Amino acid sequence: MGMDGRNAWLDRSAGSMSADGDVCAPHDDIALRAATDADMDFLRDVFSSTRMQEFVSAGMPVEQVEALLVSQFSIQHAYYRQHYPRGRFDIIMQGTSGIGRLYHDWHGDTVQLIDIALLPAYRGAGIGTRLMRAIVAEAARKHMPMRLYVEFDNPVRKLYRALGFVPAGENGVYELMRRDVMSFDDDEAWASVKGLSNPFQ
Repeated sequence: MGMDGRNAWLDRSAGSMSADGDVCAPHDDIALRAATDADMDFLRDVFSSTRMQEFVSAGMPVEQVEALLVSQFSIQHAYYRQHYPRGRFDIIMQGTSGIGRLYHDWHGDTVQLIDIALLPAYRGAGIGTRLMRAIVAEAARKHMPMRLYVEFDNPVRKLYRALGFVPAGENGVYELMRRDVMSFDDDEAWASVKGLSNPFQ
């Protein structure tokens, strides 16, 4: 899901994580690892999986959509790297399998959640909720506020509100949401995602 409203025209990846039906379930082997150049094809597949249906439903030929998404991924990737030079660009792992991507920036005085997306087969199983709870718990543990952008029509806004985010502005089709420094009801949730806190210890 695109969470950086400054490039709203690049990323309309609605549905990459669902709040409705995303009920927390045990996934003891969820972890993060830093993405490398060898992961570019995988990252592109994750990006494409969040947008393919949107374009195909609009009547575009699949071959044309695939070429368009390759181009959009390259532009988005360069944009994120330029604007978040110290950000974390992580692969979400379940065991030895990559299942999604998590882009986040902990430098400065506010945590920026840039983008989070799971492959279709892993959506709606509680993994997205678990990741968000872990990130919020880590921010609370570090006494840091958070911010993210989300599409106005994305049902995941319900989850964000439940986690303490409130509207703080808008940018086109995106709503800016912010979570001020506050405690979290599950202050150990950060430990449920391996590798999340490694750079901050």
